[in-house]
Amino acid sequence: MTADELRSKYIEFFISKGHERIQGKSLIPDNDPTVLFTTAGMHPLVPYLLGETHPAGTRLTNYQKCIRTGDIDAVGDPSHLTFFEMLGNWSLGDYFKEGAIEMSYEFLTSPKWLGIPVERLGVTVFEGEGAIPRDDESAAVWRRLGIPEERISYRPREDNWWGPAGNTGPCGPDSEMFIDMGREPCGPDCAPGCSCGKWLEIWNDVFMQYNKNAEGEYLSLARKCVDTGMGIERTVTILNGQKSVYDTEIFRPVIAVIEQGGAYQYGSDPEKDRSVRIIADHVRSSTFILGDHKGVSPSNVGAGYVLRRLIRRAVRHGRKLGLGGDGILMLSPIAKAVVEKFKGAYPELEENHSRITEELDGEEKKFLETLQKGEHEFEKILPNLLKDPKKIMSGRLAFKLYDTYGFPIELTEELAAENGMKVRREEFDEAFKKHQELSRSQGGQVFKGGLGDQGEMAVKYHTATHLLHKALRMVLGDHVAQKGSNITAERMRFDFSHPAPLSPGEIQKVEELVNKAIEQDLPVTMTVMSLDDAKSSGAIALFGEKYENQVKVYTVGKSPSDFFSKEVCGGPHVEHTGVMGKFKIQKEQSSSAGVRRIRAVLE
Repeated sequence: MTADELRSKYIEFFISKGHERIQGKSLIPDNDPTVLFTTAGMHPLVPYLLGETHPAGTRLTNYQKCIRTGDIDAVGDPSHLTFFEMLGNWSLGDYFKEGAIEMSYEFLTSPKWLGIPVERLGVTVFEGEGAIPRDDESAAVWRRLGIPEERISYRPREDNWWGPAGNTGPCGPDSEMFIDMGREPCGPDCAPGCSCGKWLEIWNDVFMQYNKNAEGEYLSLARKCVDTGMGIERTVTILNGQKSVYDTEIFRPVIAVIEQGGAYQYGSDPEKDRSVRIIADHVRSSTFILGDHKGVSPSNVGAGYVLRRLIRRAVRHGRKLGLGGDGILMLSPIAKAVVEKFKGAYPELEENHSRITEELDGEEKKFLETLQKGEHEFEKILPNLLKDPKKIMSGRLAFKLYDTYGFPIELTEELAAENGMKVRREEFDEAFKKHQELSRSQGGQVFKGGLGDQGEMAVKYHTATHLLHKALRMVLGDHVAQKGSNITAERMRFDFSHPAPLSPGEIQKVEELVNKAIEQDLPVTMTVMSLDDAKSSGAIALFGEKYENQVKVYTVGKSPSDFFSKEVCGGPHVEHTGVMGKFKIQKEQSSSAGVRRIRAVLE
């Protein structure tokens, strides 16, 4: 089964079960200070899982592009990926454990759908902890469907529990589905959930059944939800009996271009195979980041920093395979194969193909210059290094070459070896580990999700983004469009399209307009309508955003015809503007080419 077929079958199945297909969202999340990228299929749905009503109803399904950066350095083995696609279905206070498990079982085992033999299916459920009982309810459903006791494994919190978005909030047990890969068990206790390789996870049903309060108590939720996730790449690998995600048709056309450019046959040499996998994953991830309608550019901070790391690591491994050189750039032809492969499911890749090519070419040229500078710097320090009779180069010096010039440790070791020296690698690794921990915190590996806590100040700041957006359009013109926002309980950040810095007078006018709307204590109302009706009523919708047929429109004003601001948005917002406090712009600066950034507070 191909990835395209799996996507189609999944959506078709859940539509047949009364689910509404919703659109996948951007890789760059809004209003979330805790992550740089959309990290899971449920990430954009957190506000609805926490109680917001979704305009498409209570049964939803989609596929979502995701990026996880915590394992960048592990990419290169047969399974790790930075970019992946997630299939999901959700119940927002509709069906619960029995309905979700029955649908999961049917999709996995029915010959009409995936047709996985029941005897290869194993499951895990939560074993219970403290006041939270063992999830016998889920186990009983699996038993009734035909999963024998020996293939139902009770697992602890770290395996089968979904925690709240913050310290408090909805949470609950999950039930995970595994496929028996036919290997011998590692011992008498080997069961679904064991990490020896016999059992491979294919799907996860999360049951949000409790609310954890500030005292740490778990109270039963009146509105229980289900969130599920199935990774496309892993599932296609399992369905086709392949050992690696890189052996699937998902990666074959991408790897074919790498093979042509380097005249190397994938599968011939383990070390070179690792380089091929790194290039294939990192170029695919970079193509999706750059091709997103909120696409960021390579930089030294935030999401741009992660993108730069991906591109530069791909270039370095390309050099190892003999790709590029003599003025020939290696990345954009590989990216073209990615665009061709995925443009059907993600048309934004084709729409933004020229931007993808320009950014990749520019960054590749820049990095090649960086490598030359690093090599030049090494040559400068070489005479002093050679004076050391032990012929040892300090790891700190090697890390300085890496940190200052982006010069990879492998190349430093290579150059050192050519001159009869060794690098003190443990010292480098120690410095690199500290650097990695910083990178990981920049990469936002702690997922909390959107306006997860829906705290009072976060909701006020979310409403303030609407007032600011309208005020900027009034002062600067209708070309202004929101390009992103980031909200915490202490401040807001708002990115918008505009070609030049704002003058002090323009900043003052914007502040005055926002504060006037706050002082007037305007009501904030929500209406569900079609996207076409929303636009014709004067509502602003974000350019390039994928919306459902039915959307929520938030109006700040006295009536539908007498309003200050009207936007298509998921929420939540204050009920009236008078509670927000005084709006103050602290800083206005450039974010990227043609995009400005405002930092502001509510006093």
